[in-house]
Parts: sequence; structure tokens; C-alpha cells
Amino acid sequence: MMVNSTLIYLERDGQYLMLHRTKKKNDMNHDKWLGIGGKFEEGESPEDCVIRETLEETGLQVRSLRFRGLVTFVLNDDVTEYMHLFTSNDFDGEVKDCDEGELAWVKKEEVPCLPVWEGDKLFLKELTEDRGFFSLKLVYRDDVLKDSRMILY
Repeated sequence: MMVNSTLIYLERDGQYLMLHRTKKKNDMNHDKWLGIGGKFEEGESPEDCVIRETLEETGLQVRSLRFRGLVTFVLNDDVTEYMHLFTSNDFDGEVKDCDEGELAWVKKEEVPCLPVWEGDKLFLKELTEDRGFFSLKLVYRDDVLKDSRMILY
């Protein structure tokens, strides 16, 4: 099965808006900290999806985006997810309650210390170092990162 999704890290004052996934049942991301995002709906571009997901999950309206990379997740050889990764420091509104978990502003340097996926640490490092657009492939067996490969453009 192939899935397209988006993930955005909203930036403010040296912090990212993070989602602590605690509310959904049967959530493979349960108790993990993630950026904001979700799966494409029919006919959506990556930009359409990430703007919609951000508004739905946070109440914030993104005004401009920076497309940072493409992350290919291979999960147990039966799911391949293409995650389009964005950042933005240009948004309006007030953060609202999220039905998927708790939202919190976290200092960028503290994010990798939270319970995050091991592969997330790799792309978070790229976001911090800002070396340009990248493609990252992450191969997981259950919850364990077995392989990764990055190409910088």
C-alpha cells in the first residue's frame, strides 16, 4: 500500500509546535511527539494538504511554506509512505485544542530528546542545519529503524 502525507514544523521564537499523540485509539504514533500533518485527500497537492491539516489540527492558518524534503517510510515491507516535509514561520491565528493529542511549543534543541521516531531525529537535524532540500528513506521493522539513506539536493 502506498500513502502520501505531509508534515510541517511551525517555527516561533526558536521553538516548534509539536503534537503529543495521546488521544487516538490504535495509533501507531501513540505517545510520540510529532510535527503537524496528515494524509492527502483526493485531488490535494502537498501544499493543499499541509495547509488543511494545520488548520484542522491547530487552528492556525499557514500563509507561506518552505518545502524542505521528501521522506520515504517503508514499514514492514507492506506500507510505503511518502511524507512531504515543510516548515513555516508565517501563520496566523490562535492554537486550539487538538483531537489527536496535546499541542505544545518546544525548544528546537529539546525536540530530539522527546519520545520521537528514531528517523525523525535524522530529518530534524537536516531542518536545523538547513543544508537544502533532501530525500530521506527510512526502513522500519515494527518500531525499529533498520536502514536509512539520505540524498541532499
